[in-house]
Amino acid sequence: MMLCLSRATRLVRLITNTSSKYRCKADDVSASFESRIKTGPGLKDFIITPETEIVTHPPYIPYLPDFIQDTSKRKVFFDVYGCQMNLNDTEIVWSILKKEGFEKTAVEEDADIFLVMTCAIREGAETKIWHRLDHLRGFKRRRALSKNRDRPVKIGILGCMAERLKEMLIEKEKAVDIVAGPDSYRDLPRLLALTENGQTAVNVLLSLDETYADVVPVRLNKDSVSAFISIMRGCDNMCTYCIVPFTRGRERSRPIDSIVEEVRQLSEQGVKEVTLLGQNVNSYRDTTQQTEKYDTQLAKGFKTVYKSKKGGLRFADLLDKVSSVDSEMRIRFTAAHPKDFPDEVLQVIRERPNICKMLHLPAQSGSSSVLERMRRGYTREAYLSLVRHVRDNIQGVGLSTDMICGFCGETEEEFEETLTLMEEVDYNVAFLFPYSMREKTAAYRRYEDDVPEQIKKERHNRMVELYRRKCEEINRKEIGNNHLVLVEGIAPKSGKILGRNEFYLKVLFDQREIPSSEGMREVKPGDYVSVRISAAKASVFHGEALCHSSIEEFYRNTSWAERQNM
Repeated sequence: MMLCLSRATRLVRLITNTSSKYRCKADDVSASFESRIKTGPGLKDFIITPETEIVTHPPYIPYLPDFIQDTSKRKVFFDVYGCQMNLNDTEIVWSILKKEGFEKTAVEEDADIFLVMTCAIREGAETKIWHRLDHLRGFKRRRALSKNRDRPVKIGILGCMAERLKEMLIEKEKAVDIVAGPDSYRDLPRLLALTENGQTAVNVLLSLDETYADVVPVRLNKDSVSAFISIMRGCDNMCTYCIVPFTRGRERSRPIDSIVEEVRQLSEQGVKEVTLLGQNVNSYRDTTQQTEKYDTQLAKGFKTVYKSKKGGLRFADLLDKVSSVDSEMRIRFTAAHPKDFPDEVLQVIRERPNICKMLHLPAQSGSSSVLERMRRGYTREAYLSLVRHVRDNIQGVGLSTDMICGFCGETEEEFEETLTLMEEVDYNVAFLFPYSMREKTAAYRRYEDDVPEQIKKERHNRMVELYRRKCEEINRKEIGNNHLVLVEGIAPKSGKILGRNEFYLKVLFDQREIPSSEGMREVKPGDYVSVRISAAKASVFHGEALCHSSIEEFYRNTSWAERQNM
């Protein structure tokens, strides 16, 4: 006999995370169900023998009430907030629900279930979600009073905010029916079934091994020329300001083979660009495949609070395999913590033209003292040394960053160091935020959020002003140069063709027939087009389409410096 851990886990989740108040139409059914709950599972429910049939299809749980209705064919409306990883998580959720017979709708009035994929990294993100819940609560109330009251609305909160505020969501938001954390999406069909009896269903257990590696995401927008792939989940860095380790759990990586297969399938579907996602992609490690090829050491001036994993294939190996699937598919990745940016990764990027030469190096602050309070694991000097090293290794590389102003105890002098860092580095893209303290973080326990909101706002405005000025200066230098642009569609305001260059910056140009290998033709989404830049602003280029191209044609035997003078 052997212990059936998966069955045990599901039974414990059911008993622990669902409401004890079950309303039944028939007293005998209610009594029977309550009796089973009180009795609980016996040893036989956890033990299987070689002769026991393993159930791999619904119903999985022997304690699921008999009167629960079938929820298939119910229509789901998705609300997605936050980062790119949340979009990918939503596609994982949709894959799971679609397999169980649910349908998707983009029309609120047609929806039976609203699933809100939430973000908890900043207070502003949570505020938007609370406002959305106010709207959904009213929608749910109106449905209950309408002629369609036989189709009651269910509201589910998924993701990081569900993990962080589970008790508040249940107690404060009486309209919420489901609360599911980032590691419990497989359980959604069961949770939705339980809500049919009027109870609130909750599963916010974090996992040490869940990566959804065997779930093929179903894209919400099948017409998009780009897609996102989560290569790992969770984070071990434990920066003092960050809530992610507490909402997404410990760091774990997907096996390389599953990622490569997903890239291959996307290529066959016509996707021209994929972004590999992780809280820190450089710490990716597939320990299912062992290698002694190399083991990355932290560079001088960098340190970490956790012990690095040993053995296994690293991010450079993953980049090598992914970029080899389709030489005409652009590969991007985010984010990369500065503390462990190995030379092997830089080498693969330098050698592969389809890996975009745009690196995200989140500095967070330009002050060594603030970085120490943030527990980032590096100083200002170490960060600048890394920037120089990256630029020495990859000609024409672009850099993006995250910056926080107003962190606990930040003085005016420390903030000025952030501005001077931005002046020195010349970022192509930056994501700038005033600090908002999050419960559960180390900063919440150790420090005081003592920078007044007005000063945070004023410092944030100064960062934004500097960033826009610098970006416009950098972008204007591109006037007259040729960029390879991946066409996405039509810009809604101008009606011009919209695409993205290698740095993921918008490029607009007029639609017209241009040369291609098949003769003259107009451009369409998914085309690569060589565009000569004619005007530039802080966040967008304007140009003239020259010809259809490909990654191989555009970069063939042409260095970055030569390309700039084409």
